[in-house]
Amino acid sequence: MQKITPHLWFDTQAVEAAELYVSTFGNGSQVKNISILDSTPSGSVDIVSFELLGQEFQAISAGPLFKFNPSVSFQVICPTKDEVDAIWEKLSPGGMVLMELGAYPFSARYGWLQDKYGLSWQIMFSDRADVKQRIVPMVMFVGEVCGKAEEAINSWISLFPASKIETIQRYGKGEQPDQEGTVRYAEFSLFGQQFRSMDSAYEHAFSFNEAISFIVHCDTQEEIDRYWEALSAVPEAEACGWLKDKYGLSWQIVPTSMDEMMSSGSKEQIARVTEAFLKMKKFDLEILWHAYEGSAW
Repeated sequence: MQKITPHLWFDTQAVEAAELYVSTFGNGSQVKNISILDSTPSGSVDIVSFELLGQEFQAISAGPLFKFNPSVSFQVICPTKDEVDAIWEKLSPGGMVLMELGAYPFSARYGWLQDKYGLSWQIMFSDRADVKQRIVPMVMFVGEVCGKAEEAINSWISLFPASKIETIQRYGKGEQPDQEGTVRYAEFSLFGQQFRSMDSAYEHAFSFNEAISFIVHCDTQEEIDRYWEALSAVPEAEACGWLKDKYGLSWQIVPTSMDEMMSSGSKEQIARVTEAFLKMKKFDLEILWHAYEGSAW
């Protein structure tokens, strides 16, 4: 299991969307598990785990509370221009074009779109020989947090092991409204997984929200405690393992064993675990195991 998993919040379409993405990307992409949680604040919700080009994702159908926007998008690196076109053709119907498909200084074939669910994809050709990860989250700092991309990257790489900045490009003079020295483009890794980021000082009618969050899978309570204390900066956003950091980006600090509980447990076990975690802000691993096992606590 990868250490950080992107989590996507849908209204009712998590299963439908996962199946579309799996059929779009192919090459071993698959829906791995579908489970249903009952008696949540959103009623019965679907939880879908799926894999795209070797990258794990999770999605939930939990109502129309949050909407996707381009502050977090996913760059898809393609080894051929034909593959760019094929993915674009499958994801664009019913969506919206943010940057037209064409040739750009940074890629001979590139386009940025929102699919019919609102999720943003940057699809690009690259002949780089060092591509290790075909789908890479891109985090764009806008509005009140514009100019803080480098600060955020440094805070994350200082927190998570096996993390580093791989490349960083900065805006220069005369590139207003972007401020000289802020991040035009950065590549970095967290737990060895690749991410990308940028600042954008243009006026955008969106910001980070809970529609896209990042699950950090933790093996121990000590790990849960460490990441929770380091990341959580908005007390009112703390719920069921969710938090927001000081930049407004949402994270979920979740015990790795919870995947086992929710995917292989009986209906009664899943119901007990759900009842237990709905009462929590930061997860308590021992209480969750007692709930799963049905033992007294």
